[in-house]
Amino acid sequence: MTGPNVRHSVDTAFTARFEKAFSLLTSSCESGRIPGGVLGLVDLSGNRAVRATGYAQIVPVRRAMTIDTWFDLASLTKVIFTTPRILALAEAGVIDLDAPLITLLPDLRQYDNDAWERKVTFRECLGHQTPFPSVEPIYTYGRDPELLRAFVLQREWRKSGPVYSDINFILLGFAMERLYGKTIRKMDPGEGFAFSAEPEMSAASEDCTWRNRVLCGEVHDDNCSALQGAAHAGLFGTAASILDFALGLLDGSGASRNAIALMRQPLSATRTHGWERPYKGWSGGNFNSKDTIGHTGFTGTGLWIDFEAGRAWTLLTNRIHPTRHFDSGILALRQSVGDTISLG
Repeated sequence: MTGPNVRHSVDTAFTARFEKAFSLLTSSCESGRIPGGVLGLVDLSGNRAVRATGYAQIVPVRRAMTIDTWFDLASLTKVIFTTPRILALAEAGVIDLDAPLITLLPDLRQYDNDAWERKVTFRECLGHQTPFPSVEPIYTYGRDPELLRAFVLQREWRKSGPVYSDINFILLGFAMERLYGKTIRKMDPGEGFAFSAEPEMSAASEDCTWRNRVLCGEVHDDNCSALQGAAHAGLFGTAASILDFALGLLDGSGASRNAIALMRQPLSATRTHGWERPYKGWSGGNFNSKDTIGHTGFTGTGLWIDFEAGRAWTLLTNRIHPTRHFDSGILALRQSVGDTISLG
């Protein structure tokens, strides 16, 4: 069957694998845990499948999910937008990955030359190997984006062990803005991507308590919204654009050989340059190859690329609509979908 919510390849075995995984998403939506979602799968043999189920929005109106629905990709921004650009700059000799950020951001903690923040490198930020805290409500410190940028640069950040931190990529974004002389939202988001989307074509996210509306087609991430664009979140895309991006990494057409190698190169037990790699309990499941990279987004999005198997899949949901304060079961769903795709 084909139609507005279904797009399949012609390979029977591939389609059977996909349908088995898609049934897990359907069950999650039918149980009421997630309003709707889109699953996409592509491989190097030319097979491709995309299918949608459920609703793109349920509050205050109901709209059906389609395979062409746009999603707020949240932290997939880190790996689709920011990481490739930072690696390209390094390959071109514009930056040195092992140089400190102050080579482009000399005013980072400029009133304390011995501050640890001034020693943080581009590579450490890509691999989340810095002491920055996991989360900070930057948006609560004001609404002027330029003052917030100054606040991030001058703040004496509390120090922790290396954890996944948006601040790493917020600072990488600041460096890109300095280098290019324009804000993130004025940069090219990449083919098939955007920094906003038409509300009627988008999956709704949260009923935001400080913006006092259901967010649809505008960025959900509070800090990205307050900064009016950032490199850790804010990209929008469809299943098709994400699969195109993933296929470009699989077949080598989407980035240089060196950049793709760095995306696959372990920096720690859980991280590569920008991406996650398989570890016990990770989002991609238990049965993908060790040569798999992936990333998730808070809004309910995810992308996984298994280079050994020659395939990639994206699971896009609106699991925080209309609120994040609900057990959507998203981790278990991601893992089950990944296991099913890997095992067939």
